[in-house]
Amino acid sequence: MTTAILIDDDANLRAGMRQMLSRYAPDISIIGEADSVLSGVEAVHRLKPNVLFLDIQLTDGTGFDVLEKLAEINGKITSQVVFITAHEQYAIKAFRFSALDFLLKPVDPDELQKVIQKIKEVMSKSDNYAHIDLLLENIRRKVDHFKRIALSTSEGIHLFEISDIIRCESEDNYTKFYIKNNKPILISKTLKEYEDLLTEHGFERIHQSHLINLAYLKSYIKKEGGYVVMADNSHLPISQRKKERLQELLKTM
Repeated sequence: MTTAILIDDDANLRAGMRQMLSRYAPDISIIGEADSVLSGVEAVHRLKPNVLFLDIQLTDGTGFDVLEKLAEINGKITSQVVFITAHEQYAIKAFRFSALDFLLKPVDPDELQKVIQKIKEVMSKSDNYAHIDLLLENIRRKVDHFKRIALSTSEGIHLFEISDIIRCESEDNYTKFYIKNNKPILISKTLKEYEDLLTEHGFERIHQSHLINLAYLKSYIKKEGGYVVMADNSHLPISQRKKERLQELLKTM
């Protein structure tokens, strides 16, 4: 049985979450609730749940404050975390870079089931909570140009410098990452999701299957329909509609 605590200052939302979890995830046992940073930290420290369902905005602070205080008390976070949030774009971006799951209010049952499944997969693979440390690092810095990214694989969660990512390649609904001094890593998310995250870090989508870090672009070859040569010596095609955009970018580099 997986144990969980609900931390939200809205009693109605906590009741709704209890109901949904009972219906869609009966093997998750809610062993406690809290409505503030103070009561949340006390409940988690005392009950040591496997999972925290954590609202961002609480009456006496934020869900991030809960994690910070737990890290101070225990030296590290020892629960998986699912944030429940309204549309706070900065926080959502931080979650995505940290491979952390979140649910948007009002909570959708289908999304809840997907998140529960992912949490179970992560718990079965690893007891590594470094991605939560990465989230707190990003929140503390209060910048939205993150330097590291957490990638969740079939083996667990791994942290990488964004500047070490050479390129990403689509494989159906998966994305394969090619990273400097590492073997390729396959992630169960689409290339579009990573395009949205990495474009502002100097990445460019040159083809429906390829997202490249321009810092690792060695050559742009115009013949044979056009292709690029990357630092890992891969030869990647350029789609017709991306050629003009790439040529303009190269003029500014």
